[in-house]
Amino acid sequence: MLITVAAILLVGSFALSVILTAIVRKLAARTDFVARPAADRYHQGVVPLGGGIAIFATLLIFILTATAAIRFLPGYLDSLAGTINIDLSDFLGKIGQLLTVLLSVSVLFVLGLWDDKSHLGPFFKLAVQFAVAIVAAIWGEVRVELFIENKIITSVLSAFWIALIINAFNFLDNMDGAAAGIAAAVSGILFTAAAISGQVFVGGLALVFIGTLLGFLVFNFPPASIFMGDAGSLAVGFFVALLTLRTTYYHQAQSGQWYSVFMPLVVMAVPLYDFISVTLLRLYQGKSPFVGDTQHFSHRLKRRGLTDTQTVLTLYLATLCTGLSATFLYQVNLAGAILIFIQTVMVLAIIAVFETTT
Repeated sequence: MLITVAAILLVGSFALSVILTAIVRKLAARTDFVARPAADRYHQGVVPLGGGIAIFATLLIFILTATAAIRFLPGYLDSLAGTINIDLSDFLGKIGQLLTVLLSVSVLFVLGLWDDKSHLGPFFKLAVQFAVAIVAAIWGEVRVELFIENKIITSVLSAFWIALIINAFNFLDNMDGAAAGIAAAVSGILFTAAAISGQVFVGGLALVFIGTLLGFLVFNFPPASIFMGDAGSLAVGFFVALLTLRTTYYHQAQSGQWYSVFMPLVVMAVPLYDFISVTLLRLYQGKSPFVGDTQHFSHRLKRRGLTDTQTVLTLYLATLCTGLSATFLYQVNLAGAILIFIQTVMVLAIIAVFETTT
């Protein structure tokens, strides 16, 4: 039964995302909501924007429909919950947190859509992102404890992490298929961690998110016929941050591997490498880190002779390589954890060597 529900969530969100993306693509072209070639962009043609609208709508429809079903169809769902051993009352008690999360991602979606149309200043966007992150951390319980009992400290730390991941995926949205594909790969790893921890609702959210991203990738994989825009990248980054913070990696009653809490850092190694490397490169050149350019590591790989498809596949494989090893953090001893961290650094080093080869 659990496999059937998982399949419905994954396939259903995929199908809806494909339909909505196709519709949005046509409407965007007709209304001139498009991305045109520019010096700080790698694409050479006019490409419709608005993929973020389809991504956001798919997530919103699925989450609200599932919430309404749990709330208003208790009879059937109670019997279903019994067969898969979940507590619906626990979910119902957290609807307020879910609504806070949906409000947060809605604000980010509107902010991104506004930026797609009017090109807002970076500091205004950053301020809104951090404000939304604070709200999500405090009232939406989207935060990590890290063995710290002070809620204010953990909320601030989590807000910084949320803002960091949002911007990391905003930076990653620089080549066909990059942001959506890497987000799907990361979410697949986080789904595995949630399944291992027995987190049915977090796992279900991850499946809906993965299906949505894969549906969008049908049109965004090289050569892309639609872009997600900031409306999509901000929402995608937030959902990835949400999954990293709400997935349970450490069970004191089961094991003492405290270092498993660093799993999100290992899973996010490739996106964070891009964010940090391009930021340092821009600062070294005396440029603002918030001004777009073609110096992302995907662009640097492409300049080494890779095609767009080869480049994004390289990014996917590197992300999966670090992510899959991260799933063993809760099982290994300290020596094993150190080896996983070393392997992650080595994968990033391979990318660094490859992209800097003349």
